[in-house]
Amino acid sequence: MRDVRDVRDGFEGGVVTAVSSNGTYSFTKPNRDGITLLAGLGVEGDVHAGVTVKHRSRVAQDPTAPNLRQVHLMHEELFDEVAEAGHEVRPGQLGENVTTRGIDLLALPTGTLLHFGAGGAVIEITGLRNPCLQIDRFQDGLLKRVVGRDPESGEVVRKAGIMSVVRKGGTVRPGDAIRVQLPAEPHRPLEKV
Repeated sequence: MRDVRDVRDGFEGGVVTAVSSNGTYSFTKPNRDGITLLAGLGVEGDVHAGVTVKHRSRVAQDPTAPNLRQVHLMHEELFDEVAEAGHEVRPGQLGENVTTRGIDLLALPTGTLLHFGAGGAVIEITGLRNPCLQIDRFQDGLLKRVVGRDPESGEVVRKAGIMSVVRKGGTVRPGDAIRVQLPAEPHRPLEKV
């Protein structure tokens, strides 16, 4: 488990490298010049936007459950890591809305706020994406690269990004700086949502 105490409040230096959205259900999402985040809903025009759950498996369980997965973020450093194992992955191909570089997203605690560039958008981190078999359908063998077990603790390690809700709407574009605002302590590590 990553130690959330290593994340600095107010840290700036992370950057948005790509933004993606799709108005229809599809594993991958095409890259865009910009996306608009809508408070309490998600990415304007994206199939996963809404107050209640939109992911098909979650709708089947409880269509009235709150949507804690309005915006999916993934760290581009993961693409570098899986490339070493022979997998070529580009932004948007694993279904994320915002691809970042320079911030250890997986080490952020639940409730962290991320502020994006001059567009004014703010999201709140709700938890980890739970990787599914669609990742292996995209590229055989990729799933075991983005989910595994910690060799020391035996705990499941999920690397396929984080989920969030939109607290303040605004535009997000590639090149936008990201500012981290940590929640009050005690910090809670991310769990799957």
